[in-house]
Amino acid sequence: MTVAFATLGCKLNQYDTTEVQALLEAGGFRTVPFETPAQVYVINTCTVTARADYSDRQAIRRAAARNPEAVVVVTGCYAQTNPEAVAAIPGVDLVLGTQDKYALPELLDQARKRARPLVRVSDVFAARTLPTIPVRRFTPGYTRAFVKVQDGCQHRCSFCIVPFARGGSRSQALAVVVEQIEGLVGAGYAEVVLTGVDLGHYGWDLSPRTTLAALVRRLLDVRGLARLRLSSVLPAYFTDELVELVIGDRRVCRHLHVPLQSGSDRVLRMMRRPYTARMYRALIERLAGAIPDLGLGADVITGFPGETDADFEATEALVKALPFTYLHVFSYSDRRGTEAARRTAPRVPPETIRQRTARLRRLGGAKQAGFRRAQLGRELSVLVLEHRERETGRLVGLTDNYLELAFAGSDALIRGFAHVRATGPGGPRLEGALAGDG
Repeated sequence: MTVAFATLGCKLNQYDTTEVQALLEAGGFRTVPFETPAQVYVINTCTVTARADYSDRQAIRRAAARNPEAVVVVTGCYAQTNPEAVAAIPGVDLVLGTQDKYALPELLDQARKRARPLVRVSDVFAARTLPTIPVRRFTPGYTRAFVKVQDGCQHRCSFCIVPFARGGSRSQALAVVVEQIEGLVGAGYAEVVLTGVDLGHYGWDLSPRTTLAALVRRLLDVRGLARLRLSSVLPAYFTDELVELVIGDRRVCRHLHVPLQSGSDRVLRMMRRPYTARMYRALIERLAGAIPDLGLGADVITGFPGETDADFEATEALVKALPFTYLHVFSYSDRRGTEAARRTAPRVPPETIRQRTARLRRLGGAKQAGFRRAQLGRELSVLVLEHRERETGRLVGLTDNYLELAFAGSDALIRGFAHVRATGPGGPRLEGALAGDG
């Protein structure tokens, strides 16, 4: 049978989809592109914002329309937090929570030809461990390997729905992670990305307790691993040991994503974030001062209930002062069940939120453009990705500090490293030429 997948949201969702795909393919399924007719569609959803919910519903409806006879399966965070709304969408046959998706192979037959969707959504806070599902390859087009080492979150940020979708923090055993990465490196993946909801919390729940720094140190012993990239890490988790590893070993990518959310201490307290603007600034200045050409990203939320003009201006000032190379800017939206949704603080008018979001996105775009311009004329080491640039057919390479370059070259370079000179600003990515090609 044929199965097609659509994944919305974060890199962790991408890995979850890969796990489900591995389970189905082990049972004889053949994966086809989501844009083609399939007998089973699996939509792995996100619910971090109202916009994400809208995108989820669009993907579900597209699948149901593409083949009305197909089994349409919806899983992920939207399915976990609002299964009733998902089950009410015409065409949905099976709704699975974030922990229930691993039972998909056994539940498919039960989901066929039902008058009402089958809904299996268990209490995510009852989960204590992570499943062990060996993944040795990713969907064609993925040159880098993603490995989930942690799931869930112990924090209760007042705006965030994720703990209700993912549960409490759980870590994968260190030995399991090492074995997984050894297998991926042996399969030809030169770069591995560590993912998790609260990645910096890795190891706190294990016995004996360990840390993200200890995991990174152990993974750097894996023979053949050329690059290790960290996904999002909260500032409070940057211990001296982790900072020393990030600064001191060039196999750890010069790319960090450190969520900010607000530059106002008043708003950070209302958000229940575990740091202050001063702490955040000190960490970023330390990292940027020690790592040349650091690729640095952050998440920022505009329009949190009660955010004043002064609060927003504090955020804007901090963003201007720090060497970010890109920003993910989100407009606040109420998430059902969160503390922020219940707050009585004055709501920021929608037009004001739009204006603040646009200002920060322009600022982030300017910082990204400045970072790209600073690379012109330099010779950069890139991992050559499997997919070529759609418009031109050129190769695409990714630097360790998270810049993409497009350049002419043969298929023999794909999945290997190449030295590329940045020659121009280009469009979505830098223009480049293979070093030595004139």
